[in-house]
Amino acid sequence: MSLRIHNTLSRALEDFSPLEPGHVRMYLCGITVYDLCHVGHARSNIAFDIIFRWLKASGYRVTFVRNITDIEDKIIRRAVENGETVRGLTDRMIAEMYVDFDKLGIERPTHDPRATDYVPQMLDIVKRLEGKGLAYRAEGGDVNYAVRRFPGYGKLSGKSLDELHAGERVAVLEGKEDPLDFVLWKSAKATEPDDAKWDSEYGKGRPGWHIECSAMCEELLGKTFDIHGGGADLQFPHHENEIAQSEGANGVPLARFWLHNGFLNIDNEKMSKSLGNFFTIREVLERFDAQTLRFFLARTHYRSQFNYSDVHLEDARSSLRRLYTALDLVKPAQVQIDWSDAHAAKFKAAMDNDFGTPDAVAVLFELAAEVNRSKSAQTAGLLKALAGTLGLLQGDPKEFLQSGATLGEAEIHALIEQRAAAKKARNFVEADRIRDDLLTRGVVLKDSPTGTTWEAA
Repeated sequence: MSLRIHNTLSRALEDFSPLEPGHVRMYLCGITVYDLCHVGHARSNIAFDIIFRWLKASGYRVTFVRNITDIEDKIIRRAVENGETVRGLTDRMIAEMYVDFDKLGIERPTHDPRATDYVPQMLDIVKRLEGKGLAYRAEGGDVNYAVRRFPGYGKLSGKSLDELHAGERVAVLEGKEDPLDFVLWKSAKATEPDDAKWDSEYGKGRPGWHIECSAMCEELLGKTFDIHGGGADLQFPHHENEIAQSEGANGVPLARFWLHNGFLNIDNEKMSKSLGNFFTIREVLERFDAQTLRFFLARTHYRSQFNYSDVHLEDARSSLRRLYTALDLVKPAQVQIDWSDAHAAKFKAAMDNDFGTPDAVAVLFELAAEVNRSKSAQTAGLLKALAGTLGLLQGDPKEFLQSGATLGEAEIHALIEQRAAAKKARNFVEADRIRDDLLTRGVVLKDSPTGTTWEAA
């Protein structure tokens, strides 16, 4: 079975093959860096990290571009509030983003361009659009995109211009021909800091949000590339506007496949900073380890919406413990994945069906059960290798299983020895008391003919 991907543009599952044989070019809309990343950001970036990993596991060379938006209204406001430069704020937040992403095992992309490094390319696209009659200069210095002059507008969202217009709740803004028109170049305000302004033939200003991605896509991946991804909230207007800009300027399709991940919700409502219902990655990692958070986000299909809660994370940790217990029982052999193996073939079929992680993770549990039965190092090796294509199960099993205990390892071993002495003296009441006391403190004892081991509860 070849890889099949659900294409938002066609609303159908399509066979995938890249424009250039053996080489996939992929773009993901990244973070607007004005604050710490929240778990919704982790959801999108882990989803596309898994897609990136699977494409490579499938034998493709992948050029993966994940942009960084480092100029935008919220960034400017936050920098002014903090009394720091825009660059100072964004440098700091980019560094913090990578601290969080590295903990979650999110691989670095091939390129992670900052929007502010591509302002000349943005202005070039604006000039081309103006030359084709798709952009116009408004009073006050802004340059806007004339949506009704682009025949294909609405094809990604599946809505006609009239439907989109009916849903537009704002009146025609000063300088706009139509409420759906959007800004390509924003005229600078006197109150804005100097490092938020660039010289141009339109006067001092800065790029609109949508034009940033069009410029970085074209510069790093070409006028047409294979995969464009992002959250479902970006489908309209951001991705629709990217298509209008890039295809309006170049006359060729922007991306062949459009992929959108579902929301991570709180009480069935999208997690976002604007709604104030978010948890930063840092806050979550104070209560749960990074591997558990990654597993929680990875085991749900990338297009599905699902809810965040501590209960769901507890369940994810419990499930992950089952997998790590198998790897702790049998030391995995180093194996090259044989895709003709029944379990590997089943795993591949799941991932080749629109990156179907739920079914792929189910195969991991089948393998863990087989390890428990057979004690086979080869099977344990296959379990670890397949999980590795999802960025899972690459830590030390014992370290994971013992994490979360409220006692130090030396203290736990001392109590295990006291319990062994009590059992030898046939003082079973004391032995049981020590076992129960350890359990209340987050330590589970496991007795076997070879001795007693422990795990975190």
